[in-house]
Amino acid sequence: MKVHEYQAKDILAKYGVAVQRGVVATTADEAVRAAESLNKETGTDLFVVKAQIHAGGRGKGGGVKLAKSFDDVREKADAILGMMLKTPQTGPEGQKVRSVLIADAVDIAKEFYLGITLDRGRNQTVIMASTEGGVEIETVAEESPELILKEWVDPVIGLQGFQARRLAFGLGFEGDAFKKAVRFILALHRAYEESDCSIAEINPLTLTEQGDVLAIDAKINLDDNALYRHKDLAQLRDVNEEDPLEVEAAEHHLNYVKLDGNVGCMVNGAGLAMATMDIIKLAGGEPANFLDVGGGANPATVEAGFRIILKDPEVKAILVNIFGGIVRCDRVAKGVVEAAGKVDMKLPLIVRLQGTNAEEGKAILDESGLEVQTAILFQEAADKVQSALEG
Repeated sequence: MKVHEYQAKDILAKYGVAVQRGVVATTADEAVRAAESLNKETGTDLFVVKAQIHAGGRGKGGGVKLAKSFDDVREKADAILGMMLKTPQTGPEGQKVRSVLIADAVDIAKEFYLGITLDRGRNQTVIMASTEGGVEIETVAEESPELILKEWVDPVIGLQGFQARRLAFGLGFEGDAFKKAVRFILALHRAYEESDCSIAEINPLTLTEQGDVLAIDAKINLDDNALYRHKDLAQLRDVNEEDPLEVEAAEHHLNYVKLDGNVGCMVNGAGLAMATMDIIKLAGGEPANFLDVGGGANPATVEAGFRIILKDPEVKAILVNIFGGIVRCDRVAKGVVEAAGKVDMKLPLIVRLQGTNAEEGKAILDESGLEVQTAILFQEAADKVQSALEG
């Protein structure tokens, strides 16, 4: 689960991570009041107005503006709020800005990158740092990989002080700033671990002219599977930032991810779903989604799956690929017949059933009167999908 920058900074601050001060606002009037409160607290008269969306590259899209007065804050906030902000991470349609963060401007002496995530190859948390702050880490990794410092954390003993010091030294910190950088790294790792994050990224991490080490931006992704342990963090979810179809799917306990193709997929099991998408591409098609209805597929989940797939206007055919292990294929077939009738299925529908009672399930479909094609072999199902698209 992604959270906004201001929410990420609130989480980090609880663990002692030094962050840029800021107040969130949803209207221009609130933005001015936020600036006034910062002025009273710090005496600053320079502010940064930052669009709050779940995407990076906001500055390049015009979502980050410097304001030099309260009136300027109002003007900048009014211009940003409600805009469809387009960045490399939002896609061409952009994302509507519903809130802004009013932050005090910082005198930046140098920028760095600091991030923590899971290295699945080593089964260990990895801390990455670079002197190339403000630049996307993927770009640095591709063009200058030698500029990325890495420390892997043993899950048994945790992050050690010498590792944090080695990172801070490698970034070039000295004197009091070195000590602050070490504390920052240790605090960020603690926040990552105790909040069950999948990513904690600070870009840029800054050394200010006053010698402070601050997080100017912050990105945190929370592990969905661990949210049951963090009821307070689960409440930070902003469904406005998520794909509406993915939100609807989650309400029906379906695992759905929208893709750019034209073949709707409904499968039980993540592995089978990925294999189904692969075979569609090999046959010449393009999957429109990843949709895992789970091991207990029933008429209700199948109907919900059909409705979600059909809301994608790019879908031109649907492939249902079910393995009857936990669930019987005849029950799935009855569910498909029942659900297809309720949603007024007009697209080509191809169904492949294998496993327990697969023959009975195929017979139910063949005798249903539905415009449905059945298949036994994996390749056969993919070929029928492609033929339907071409026809």
